[in-house]
Amino acid sequence: MNYPAWDVPGIGGPWVIGIISIFHVLIAWFAVGGGIYLPIAEKKLYKEGREDFLPVLKKHSRFFLVITGVFGAVSGVGIWFAIGLVQPEGTSTLIHNFVFGWAIEWVFFVIELAAAAVYYYTWDRVPRELHLKVGYLYAISSFLTLVIINGILSFMLTPGGAWLAVAGTGTEASKFWEAFFNPTYFPSLLLRALACLSLAGIYAIITYSRVDAPELERHKVRMVRWSATWLIPMVLLLPVGLIWMFMAMKPESRELLTLGFSTIGSGMFTNVTRISMLTVLTTITIAGVVYFFAYKYPRELSFWHAASLLGLAAIATSSTEYARETVRKPYVIVDHMYSNGIRVNEVEKYNRDGYLTASMWTPKSTDPKVLGEAIYRGQCIACHTTTGYRSMKRLLQDRDEKAVRAMLEMLHKPSKESAYPKYMPPLVGTEVELDYLTAYLATLTKKSDAKVAAK
Repeated sequence: MNYPAWDVPGIGGPWVIGIISIFHVLIAWFAVGGGIYLPIAEKKLYKEGREDFLPVLKKHSRFFLVITGVFGAVSGVGIWFAIGLVQPEGTSTLIHNFVFGWAIEWVFFVIELAAAAVYYYTWDRVPRELHLKVGYLYAISSFLTLVIINGILSFMLTPGGAWLAVAGTGTEASKFWEAFFNPTYFPSLLLRALACLSLAGIYAIITYSRVDAPELERHKVRMVRWSATWLIPMVLLLPVGLIWMFMAMKPESRELLTLGFSTIGSGMFTNVTRISMLTVLTTITIAGVVYFFAYKYPRELSFWHAASLLGLAAIATSSTEYARETVRKPYVIVDHMYSNGIRVNEVEKYNRDGYLTASMWTPKSTDPKVLGEAIYRGQCIACHTTTGYRSMKRLLQDRDEKAVRAMLEMLHKPSKESAYPKYMPPLVGTEVELDYLTAYLATLTKKSDAKVAAK
């Protein structure tokens, strides 16, 4: 353990990342899709002679600038802060391996921010053609940031054989492009692009739902209907993207997805099954609401109808991202680094030489419980909490020390039939260190609580 563990009571570190990420993704994808939407909508209004509706689009561009330039940027920094604390080893790997990619992304991001500001502040101040060119510059640069980020995020699910072959040698950067254009790169890009276009339409519908001027009613109806069509690519191509993504995953990841679906008949739903079904059902609901309230009967559209679309989009986005995280288990970078930051090629070394001997954060103590807590913080706290989400107390229940030790032995040397390796990293360390961890975990059981209460 090269970094101190970050213990977030109740929800745990992963949910801190998750909460910030859901908020950020709804804005970041809007930054891409909305940037494409604005110049196309502006040109459409010019072409159709509906220039009296331009002030509405200008207000939408102001909303776009504030949301993406302020809240998007702040939440992006928040993600970096959170992942650096929860997954420092994984974050370090992404930075070192993709430093060239991050540099390119930041160039596009600076252009994107500048273009968004220039686009809004030059309404009615520069020729129309130039204003449109600024809008298109923003659209291109924002889409290119998605192109870069998508390669890094999809790498974590499918780093690819070429990169894995050199992982740990210090020459990982030599396989930059193989890692970047990994097996799930293109299906992930398709799915994210579809989400970006859909959010562009949803945010525009929200803006137009607040237009109540009678003289703009006819234009409002036409723009609401046109904005609704931005969700058509998602409706038509989502199945294609999901199937493509499924086929590009590793067999182990596909197995995690299909496991729950194969047991639906018996009523046994795994978390990933529930979440995957929620994604599909929410997407269908969004399509229905958009069709009936935005396309078929746009005059009946209210602000709350439109706002509900964003709420449904948040559910669809969060469930999709949760499913993506689940099928990556037990890794943070598949086949390279486990979710607790231990690299696959380090397991034998830790089992032979010890886990605590390699950590600069090992406490100077001979108390087995204190040393056991250090192991717990290093290997368990990345996914578990003591009393909250994935509570260790709830998992341990009323096991005694002997039962706790047997459970740890099972995680340390799992059998071929065990299902735990599909979800959890192997427990590493020497037999003595397992005794330390046993001593600490025994203090978290119900029996331990009962002993304390008796005293």
